[in-house]
Amino acid sequence: MKPAPFDYYAPASVEEALSHLTSLGYDGKVLAGGQSLIPAMNFRMARPAALVDLNNVAELFYIKPLEAGSLAIGAMTRDSTVENDPLVKRYFPVVGEVLKTVAHVQIRNRGTFGGAVAHADPAAQIPALTVALKAKLLIRKQGGERWVDAENFFIGPFMTVLQPEELLVEVVLPPMANHSGASFQWVSRQRGGYTQAAVISVVTMDDHGRCKDVRVVLFSVGENPILTQAASQILVGKLPTAEVITEVAAKIAKYEVDPASDLHGTSEYRRHLVNVLVDRSLSEAFKQAN
Repeated sequence: MKPAPFDYYAPASVEEALSHLTSLGYDGKVLAGGQSLIPAMNFRMARPAALVDLNNVAELFYIKPLEAGSLAIGAMTRDSTVENDPLVKRYFPVVGEVLKTVAHVQIRNRGTFGGAVAHADPAAQIPALTVALKAKLLIRKQGGERWVDAENFFIGPFMTVLQPEELLVEVVLPPMANHSGASFQWVSRQRGGYTQAAVISVVTMDDHGRCKDVRVVLFSVGENPILTQAASQILVGKLPTAEVITEVAAKIAKYEVDPASDLHGTSEYRRHLVNVLVDRSLSEAFKQAN
């Protein structure tokens, strides 16, 4: 099939893009990498009246360090660029570990970091990664801008707080504290395919070997990335022993996820995966933090 007719705009600046989005309202759709949008249009599952293509907006392609150790990533920066960037590798190694599992290299060469965040696929790696790393998202519209914490950005499957006239322009990763570790664990039916269950854990320990901060984010087992509560409730202030980590994993699997069943796995199977993957992820993250 081919897409329904649509108008096409290729702005050369953010301001020009925002002007089009303001005029178009709900009739407009932003085109970034296009791997999800274009197939949906070809199958006529999506029928935007107009596309606003950001691939000529050079000011959205960058990775740059900020004060106090933060790292800013322009929304149109290619996934493969982020994956291989020396600053990312040095200060946020988990980002590269996660990105190398996104589809295949040809997809990562075209896909964009901000586009994946804005698309809000509940089975995708990058939205969950931004939540785990406490990312700040810069959203612009004509005449103004606002910052949104990643954990407050996603409101449903493929749904975010972005309004039709707004554009996600930057993702800022705050610095990881000393004595921190992070681990990504997942299960998928094939390399490069969607995960059946996955977890990203980020932990920080104090000078006495106790857990100071912990974030466990699950994805592909719900409608959004799931920032769990049990991990912080049980672990903070305690020594991260194997017994405590096992308790956390079991509680998360039992009380904090309600995965759907499909032809690739039952809800019970996905709960089992969550239990196993959280245990592995936390164990590895604390090992790195020591």
